[in-house]
Amino acid sequence: MAAANFAPPLHHRHRHHPRLYLSGCSPPNSSSLLISRAWFLRRKPALSSSFWVLIEPTRNTHGQLTHCSPSPSSPSTSPEVSAPTAESCINLGLSLFAKGRVKDALAQFDTALTLDPNPVEAQAALYNKACCHAYREEAKKAADCLRTALREYDLKFGTILNDPDLASFRAMPEFKELQEEARLGGEDVGYSFRRDLKLISEVQAPFRGIRRFFYVALTAAAGISLLFTIPRLLRAIQGGDGAPGLLETSGNAAINIGGIIVLVALFFWDNKKEEEQLAQITRNETLSRLPLRLSTNRIVELVQLRDTARPVILAGDKETVASAMRKAERFRTELLRRGVILVPVVWGQGREPQVERKGFGLSPKATASLPSIGEEFDKRAQSIVAQSKIKAEIRFRAEVVSPAEWERWIRDQQKSEGITPGEDVYIILRLDGRVRKSGRGMPDWQEIVKEVPPMEAFLSKLER
Repeated sequence: MAAANFAPPLHHRHRHHPRLYLSGCSPPNSSSLLISRAWFLRRKPALSSSFWVLIEPTRNTHGQLTHCSPSPSSPSTSPEVSAPTAESCINLGLSLFAKGRVKDALAQFDTALTLDPNPVEAQAALYNKACCHAYREEAKKAADCLRTALREYDLKFGTILNDPDLASFRAMPEFKELQEEARLGGEDVGYSFRRDLKLISEVQAPFRGIRRFFYVALTAAAGISLLFTIPRLLRAIQGGDGAPGLLETSGNAAINIGGIIVLVALFFWDNKKEEEQLAQITRNETLSRLPLRLSTNRIVELVQLRDTARPVILAGDKETVASAMRKAERFRTELLRRGVILVPVVWGQGREPQVERKGFGLSPKATASLPSIGEEFDKRAQSIVAQSKIKAEIRFRAEVVSPAEWERWIRDQQKSEGITPGEDVYIILRLDGRVRKSGRGMPDWQEIVKEVPPMEAFLSKLER
């Protein structure tokens, strides 16, 4: 069970997950309890990122999950059982889940929430409880727990986007509803996610705030002028000595009214464009967190291919996608020079019955042989050596992991582009991860070779 952030929010870069410490439980030779991520769906022996409680490794503890109990070195004449605390219940719940006892773990997280937890403990209990519900495919209960954590305990929405343990939940309608609530902001889920989105929006459209200022200022000026013009217009209509000209006064009033209408319309148009931009940024962030399996069996998130590859997503029925892949083989050399990596997505693949539980769809044995994409991998990926390894492992084709998530993203993208969801489409990404080109059907590979510059070209450097 994990937690993360956009770090920096929504910028699609590698991140370090914050470490949170809980005090009040001191096993021998350990100074603190560390909350960090754990791949609990895979039950890995190595744990990393938020809400797994891990004893800092020492000679005696060896970094194992531990239930809080009095130190054996403390002086006492007879063993005593300490009263349960929120922290100890969270630890015990995580330990139970590591043994596959999900129901018992849920009971411990519920108990922790009744023992007057502090904000960090409450956030940990709610988040881990949501991950347990996701594991049991109880999407509504998982969404309710996450909504409470977002609203009351400042959980970052990027955590939910980044956590591979919630992959199955992100493929469900309840996640889409929760994501839309977070994008719009409100009392139910808080404003942190929308605030992060708006920061990126301001970077991409730096003059929107200035335009809005002028819209408001000019509208106010036109309104004040109209207030002074209305009495003059009434006197002009009544006529008499000293009355202003009717034609001139009515013209001034019309100009003011027209200006107010135009400026208000521009203001609302700009707001609409901002909402569309925020929705696009949200889709881009979701896309960047979708998992792929490279030819070497390494599982990476799409964001980790940034600056090294141009993914081309081919979505359609099995025959159409297979035909497009065969045609691409004719231009394999030229496409590889341009960093193209094919990502086939077959409609309905995510709904096929699978032996393993939802998530990344890997058995614990297979997962244990693969490197994680959590905090440890983020640190490695920032180094030149790790980037070189990923680049060396990129071949001409990659397989999607968690196909249901990919299908949901593609259908959302189709709706935003005015394409009927479920049609055959292709989507070409830039080196920086943004959508370069998309269209119905399958791509013309010869045209792509002409349009996309080689990786060593100057135009490719501008995309990074």
